[in-house]
Amino acid sequence: MYAVIKTGGKQLRVEEGQTVWVEKIDATEGDVVVFDEVLLVGGETTKVGAPLINGATVTAKVEKQGKSKKIIVFKYKPKKDYRKKQGHRQPYTRLVIEKINA
Repeated sequence: MYAVIKTGGKQLRVEEGQTVWVEKIDATEGDVVVFDEVLLVGGETTKVGAPLINGATVTAKVEKQGKSKKIIVFKYKPKKDYRKKQGHRQPYTRLVIEKINA
């Protein structure tokens, strides 16, 4: 059984027992998070929402809060002596999907 949920402005296909990295959620490690924005539930039969499925939820446990690897943003304009170097680390939350309620 799998589901497509919406979180952090993105859509994710998740299954029970799967580990996923999502945009930072305001929760501490060990908390249980419930996603009620379920777009699709698949398996033997498929339920498609219009746009959401009423009553469907996905339960996940917060495993870790962290930051991804640093990326370098470098801007420059040739022949104009303009250079700007900036780093960025995107915060994320690592979740373990526990249950899909359809």
